[in-house]
Amino acid sequence: MCRYAMYGPYKDIFACFACRKVYKQTSRFEIPKEKYEGIVHVCPQCQTPMHDMGHDFQAPKQTDIKQWKKVELLYQNGYSYHSCGCDGPGYRPSRLQDVPGFLKEQRRFENEGEALLHRLLQS
Repeated sequence: MCRYAMYGPYKDIFACFACRKVYKQTSRFEIPKEKYEGIVHVCPQCQTPMHDMGHDFQAPKQTDIKQWKKVELLYQNGYSYHSCGCDGPGYRPSRLQDVPGFLKEQRRFENEGEALLHRLLQS
């Protein structure tokens, strides 16, 4: 059974990339959907909008700038740490220098024509 389904709603983990901090916020399952959609979680320190990272996110040390850059780059490309708790969010590169290769391998295309065009341009 899914770990997150067994024990009720967990707090959502939000990250501020500017301050390199994480904060747990009220879960989207604890508030009616129409109210939650209007909420923008802002960083208590710098007042910029924070990013929903998922329950499986383990924040790097605040001083580890390369790891924070890696996490931010992955997030900007659609990779967060959401899962149901069974198997985790899947593979994520451990070093900043591995991110471009990871993104290239994981790239998905809208249709076969777009994939073919990409292969032709790479040749």
